[in-house]
Amino acid sequence: MNDGSLKKMSRFSWWEYIAVLLALGGLAMLPALMFGADILKESGPYLGWYILYWAIIAAIFCIFTGYQKYIAFDKPMRELSQATKQVAEGDFTVYLKPLHRVDKHNYIDVMFQDFNKMVEALGSLETMKTNFIADVSHEIKTPLSIVQNYATALKNEDIAPEIRKEYVETIITASQSLSVLVTNILSLNKLENQSIPLLDEPYDVCRQLSDSILAFDDLLERKGIRLVVDIEEQASIYADPDLMEIVWRNLLSNALKFTEPGGVITCTQTSTANSVRVAISDTGCGMNEETRTRVFEKFYQGDSSHSKDGNGLGLALSLRVIELVGGTIEVTSELSKGSTFVVTLKAGY
Repeated sequence: MNDGSLKKMSRFSWWEYIAVLLALGGLAMLPALMFGADILKESGPYLGWYILYWAIIAAIFCIFTGYQKYIAFDKPMRELSQATKQVAEGDFTVYLKPLHRVDKHNYIDVMFQDFNKMVEALGSLETMKTNFIADVSHEIKTPLSIVQNYATALKNEDIAPEIRKEYVETIITASQSLSVLVTNILSLNKLENQSIPLLDEPYDVCRQLSDSILAFDDLLERKGIRLVVDIEEQASIYADPDLMEIVWRNLLSNALKFTEPGGVITCTQTSTANSVRVAISDTGCGMNEETRTRVFEKFYQGDSSHSKDGNGLGLALSLRVIELVGGTIEVTSELSKGSTFVVTLKAGY
C-alpha cells in the first residue's frame, strides 16, 4: 500500500460529507413533514440560523467520526504498512506494539500479534540461512585451500618422489572430504524438503546393523577398539533401508571417531511388540551439556580436536532421517565417560 492510497484512505471523500449533511438535514426537516409546511413559515427569519445549526452539527459529527476512524483504523494501517516496508527491505527487528490491553484486544491487535510472529519467524529463517551459508563456505574453503596449496607445491620439480606421493595423497584425501561434504549437503537439502520418496515396507534391521558394523571392521582393528554387539537374529522395522543405513553408519562412525585406542563401542538392539530400539554407546571423551543439546545442529562440532575428521553434518542427517520415518533419537553423555545414542523405530511385524 503506497502513501497516496493511505492519504486517500485517511479522510472522508466529498460524497461522504454530502451524505451526512443530507441525512442530518433530513432530520431537521422531519418536524415540517410531520406538522406541515406552516412550521417553516412561522420560523421565518430563524430558518437560516436553524440550517447553520444543523450544518455545524453535521461538521462536528464528520470531524468526530473521521477522528475515530483515523485512530481506530487509518493510523494502525499506516504503522502496519511502514513496518511491512521495513521487513521487505530486510529489517527483521520490527515490532508493532498492541493498541490495547490484552483483555481489550480487537482485530487490529490480533493482526499486530500475527505480524510480530511472522517477522520473528522470518528473522529466525534469515539467521539460519546466513549461518548455513557461512558454515558451508568455511567447510568448503578448508579442503579447497589444502588442494590449492599442495597442488602449487607439486609444481616444484625438485621435490623428492616420496614427498610428491605424500602431497598427492593429501590432495586426494582433501578432495574426497570435499566430495563427502557436498554429498551430505545435497542429501540434507533433499531430506529437509522431503523430495526423497520414502518407502513404507518392513525390512530386517538386524541384518543391516551387522553389515554396517562389518564395514568398520578394519578401522576398529586399526585403532584397537573392542566392539561388543548384542542384537537379535531378526527384527523388522518400517523405514527406508537406504536412509536408515545413513543413520547406522553415522552413529558408528561418530562413536569410532571419539573413542580412543583401547576403548569399547557397544551396539545393542532390543524389540517390543510395537517398537525396535537400537543403542550405540562408546567410552570416548563424552560431551558437556551445551554440546549434548546442540549435537544435532548442522556443522556443529563440540570437540574441535576432531573437526578434521568430519564436517558436522552426520548427526543432522541422522536426525532428519529418523524424523521422516517417524522414529526418535535420544543422547545421553558424560564427560570422560562416553556417550550413548538411542534410536527407537516402529516395529514392522
